[in-house]
Amino acid sequence: MRLNDMKPNAGSHKTRLRVGRGIGSGLGKTAGRGHKGQHARAGGTHRYGFEGGQMPLQRRLPKVGFRSLKKRESQEVFLYQLAGLKVDVIDVIALHQAGLIDSHAKKVKVVAKGEIGRAVKLSGVLATAGAKAAIEAAGGSVE
Repeated sequence: MRLNDMKPNAGSHKTRLRVGRGIGSGLGKTAGRGHKGQHARAGGTHRYGFEGGQMPLQRRLPKVGFRSLKKRESQEVFLYQLAGLKVDVIDVIALHQAGLIDSHAKKVKVVAKGEIGRAVKLSGVLATAGAKAAIEAAGGSVE
């Protein structure tokens, strides 16, 4: 095999369409652009989604939903997850190290789901009324 013998595979290279090269080409005179109008002219393009002045689809459809920016900052932890932790004093750092919350969490709340059978001390972590009662019943405390 030599460099001068190399050719692309058959059908892999399509020949470029040469428009505006006479009536014999089938795309002479107006070069496939039709007669007059915006698309017949040079630079006659419009933005994506433009519908000729008609109210575009993205504006006709109703707005749906809301994504809170604060949602990332607050997270929930369940009682049964706290029961599995080895530490006695539970704060945001301990929960992050255990992998129960991510690094963006600023506000953490303990929710009464499951049971806790040992005494733990919550420090700097919020708790629902049911979770607080369950922790205090197990001999723990909430600051």
